[in-house]
Amino acid sequence: MNRKNILTIAAIALLAVACNYQKNNTIKQRDVDEGDEYVYGVHPDSAARQTKNKYAAKPAYEVKANKIREKLFDDSTNAQGN
Repeated sequence: MNRKNILTIAAIALLAVACNYQKNNTIKQRDVDEGDEYVYGVHPDSAARQTKNKYAAKPAYEVKANKIREKLFDDSTNAQGN
């Protein structure tokens, strides 16, 4: 066999192994919130109760968020580099 065939077979083998990677990369542990209606809702297909909470908007938070966005995504700081 020439090198091209060996590399092709090796690449296919690596791809096949990579497909099952996440099946082995898990931890079996007990769910402490199992059966909690507040977290999971009354039925597996229903929305959780905590997602139904509505919070009043606070304008001070919006101003603070915009200042952070300016600081992080301002074009003049991006031109300077790291």
